[in-house]
Amino acid sequence: MENNSYQCNVHCTVTNCAHHQAPKNSCSLNQIQVGCCDSMPTSCKGTQCGSFQMK
Repeated sequence: MENNSYQCNVHCTVTNCAHHQAPKNSCSLNQIQVGCCDSMPTSCKGTQCGSFQMK
């Protein structure tokens, strides 16, 4: 669910995502889904944003 008057609660630098808000490097969604790429992640490389949508 998108929020047209978003508050910068989620910092994001993925500029090719449809939810990216360039002026403040934020996400326009009210909430995001974070998933695991590895069975037991030990760093951020083992996770991904499940809410990503290509522009």
